[in-house]
Amino acid sequence: MKGRSLKQDKWPVLKFDDLKGTLAAVHLWTQVVGKIRLRKMPWLNHSWHVTLYVTANGLSSGSMPYEHGIFQMDFDFHRHQLVITASTGGRDTVDLAPGTVAGFYNAVITKLKALDIHTAIYTTPSELEGAIPFEEDHAQRPYDPQQMEDYWQALVRVHNVLTRFRSGFTGKNSPVHFFWGAFDLAVTRFSGRDAPLHQGSAPNMPAAVMQESYSKEVSSCGFWPGSEQYPHVAFYSYCYPGNEAFGQQPVQPEAAFYSNEMGEYLLHYEAVQQADNPEETLLAFLQSTYEACANTAHWDRTSLECDLSHLENEYGCYKQR
Repeated sequence: MKGRSLKQDKWPVLKFDDLKGTLAAVHLWTQVVGKIRLRKMPWLNHSWHVTLYVTANGLSSGSMPYEHGIFQMDFDFHRHQLVITASTGGRDTVDLAPGTVAGFYNAVITKLKALDIHTAIYTTPSELEGAIPFEEDHAQRPYDPQQMEDYWQALVRVHNVLTRFRSGFTGKNSPVHFFWGAFDLAVTRFSGRDAPLHQGSAPNMPAAVMQESYSKEVSSCGFWPGSEQYPHVAFYSYCYPGNEAFGQQPVQPEAAFYSNEMGEYLLHYEAVQQADNPEETLLAFLQSTYEACANTAHWDRTSLECDLSHLENEYGCYKQR
């Protein structure tokens, strides 16, 4: 890092008020890249084809097919660039810096065309109230490299815990992936049963997409930077479809709570960051809130869960310590 460094085992301090300006800009930049991925990838259940992924440098689109092979778009939060690479050998970058969304969008499209990568996207941001099309958003936005590095380093640590948590489930289980619509890192477990038709909605999100995304029973958890309405960086866990008993279950750690307004369990980031063992504290939240869902919704836990610790011990598989 160019700024202050973080020890490998240290979780950064994050405050919504400090982060919000930078993250608001990055949120819209990830939507530009995410919508390109949306157009280039074949549809995958529950919109899994649109997500980004945490990497050793930042966030990546992963490989996307196009006429001449594959290409990839990577947010590099070490060097503060969007890096575009193609299997033809082409490479170009867009600097991440204070400026306008329109400027970023135009730069990305220009660089793609120069690499002979062509796409047309729906330019109105998704899941945001009062959204302005990218090419019309000329508001000057801040970008603080250190704040973004800190938030990304938190994503790295959360990613590793979610990856470990994911391994305890043999049923249908999503990747650990980053949704640019809500700007959250998430992982979802499925009971294997159909869910009732979803009645919710989100700005600039077709109802059919929402309904397919929630077409199966789920227990979902993740990490979210907060909003002006809820100004806290937080972890969440919810059950769909919900039930009255879900929010009444005892969960861990003590700082976790159920929000009737949001319909999910929440745990503020500070409670994890300041814990003696942040990883185990977060795992306790993930496991206990999953159990609150699985038990009250009567999931077949015997068939869906597994314990692979004997393989970790025998073969030295990854386990964060």
